[in-house]
Amino acid sequence: QVQLVESGGGLVQAGGSLRLSCAASGRAFSRYAMGWFRQAQGKEREFVAAISWSGNNTYYADSVKGRFTISRDNAKNTVYLQMNSLKPEDTAVYYCAEAGRPYTIAALRGTAEEYAYWGQGTQVTVSS
Repeated sequence: QVQLVESGGGLVQAGGSLRLSCAASGRAFSRYAMGWFRQAQGKEREFVAAISWSGNNTYYADSVKGRFTISRDNAKNTVYLQMNSLKPEDTAVYYCAEAGRPYTIAALRGTAEEYAYWGQGTQVTVSS
């Protein structure tokens, strides 16, 4: 059974930084693309960033490009999201997700349907 557990959320002032972590268990982590999504109150879930199984390829939503960095450590079965220059509009619950199929490039495009497993979410609040 796949489990994803996020951590690292919190309250930060605008311009500050946070690093989210997502620990995965239950299957061969290094075979699957990973993604981060977020959902602000009253809004639909949106794609934030994705990383290939090897870590060699990454993809970002335009709204976070240049400010957020996704990375992974396959030895630790963990994916990270480093968030810099945070803005109030980044306030949301952040979810990590694991692709349903191994070695799938399609997951890098941020399509939620490509992700079969989701964490419980961690709240990020950016004050102005």
